[in-house]
Amino acid sequence: MAHDRLGVRWGLAGGTTLATVEDVRAVARFADAAGFDSLWVSHAMAVHPIVALACVGADAPHLRELGTSVVPLYGRHPIDLAQQAMTAQTALGGRFTLGIGAASKPQAEERMGIPWDRPFSFTREFVDGLQPLLAGQAAHVVGEQLTTRTQLAIDAPNTPILLAALGPRMLRFAGARVEGTTLGQCGPRTIATYVLPHLDAGAEAAGRPRPRVMALVRICVTADRSGAFALAQAISARYQGLPSYARVLAREGLADPAELHLIGSWPQVLDGLAAYAAAGVSDLRIEVAAHTAAAREATRMALAEYLRA
Repeated sequence: MAHDRLGVRWGLAGGTTLATVEDVRAVARFADAAGFDSLWVSHAMAVHPIVALACVGADAPHLRELGTSVVPLYGRHPIDLAQQAMTAQTALGGRFTLGIGAASKPQAEERMGIPWDRPFSFTREFVDGLQPLLAGQAAHVVGEQLTTRTQLAIDAPNTPILLAALGPRMLRFAGARVEGTTLGQCGPRTIATYVLPHLDAGAEAAGRPRPRVMALVRICVTADRSGAFALAQAISARYQGLPSYARVLAREGLADPAELHLIGSWPQVLDGLAAYAAAGVSDLRIEVAAHTAAAREATRMALAEYLRA
């Protein structure tokens, strides 16, 4: 396959276990040196991605974009999140993108003791308050769950929003209101036949062109398929425990959801990535999901060689 970059933007998923800013700095330096377009840091039980990304911009001067994937909204307020995002934007010189998502029922109820009550309307009210603040404007939103009435004195470029969306209403809302959607465990068939129709419907109703569609794809360049597949099964099991992901995974029609991981030689992996481009994604968010240090290094080397070509 020719090195045509598939006609999409290439982002590196930084991982969910980044324990220090130095860890994030190392990932940022690799992404920059390897020729990625962007770096994405997850909001997990590790470093805060907005804070960490604000610290490492100078280590990745060639990256066009640094963003979160994704900051959960439950447990936060638009004012506080806007302050964090706009402050990071000043540090990153306009390169910051805010990926957000409602969260999940276990995250809200079990971790924080917050009722998982009407997540779609909560997200809509959150975005209603957040967007004007990020644009440097005053917010005047009085909702049933959230009220946002203020303006921030932060001098920063507007921060684009990518919204994690899986349900039809959330996808249509993303198409109508924000810069795009950021997808987790979601295959090319599901993206083409389910995600894009709902996203496009929202965009068309709002008189907008199709927004960005960023897909998370986990890859491993290795001859040890069984070892890499065992890791893929462990990762996929976590998604299967969430009803929203279980539903979209079922749409892909795979015998095992772990088959979404692209495992094998680099040409095999690249063919799998090309299927996402053909499905209509605008951005790839690549995560190296390797079961050994050798496989991790081989995957990173293959990515860097391809992106530099």
